[in-house]
Amino acid sequence: MNKVILIGRLTRDPELRYLTSGAAVATFTIAVDRPFTNQQGERETDFIKIVTWRKLAENCANNLNKGRLVGVSGRLQIRSYEGEDGQRRWVTEVVADEVQFLDWPKDRSGGFDSNEYEDFGSDPGGEPSDDLPF
Repeated sequence: MNKVILIGRLTRDPELRYLTSGAAVATFTIAVDRPFTNQQGERETDFIKIVTWRKLAENCANNLNKGRLVGVSGRLQIRSYEGEDGQRRWVTEVVADEVQFLDWPKDRSGGFDSNEYEDFGSDPGGEPSDDLPF
């Protein structure tokens, strides 16, 4: 089984390109904090390359930018190529099957339009509801 699930923030805007076949491919890197601290009490971060294909690639390129929080699920892929200097190079990346946008774009004016959505647990008058179980 080869399954990877990550949550992290984009380190820069996605790069979208099209292959000669016409298939879209987008790449971006996410910063993922490790779930523990080091000996100095600091969290370390891994920077993981993500690859998306076709419609998912176009959606990511059109809707994501640096700093956005995303959930990614896919498979780990390790490939190699020969560099211009003749040296063999290895690349580890996640080929995403699914990318979920976990926050709002920064240019959005913070939250829902109050005319379109009511606050959870409030009656139309805006007072908190007393019949909630928590």
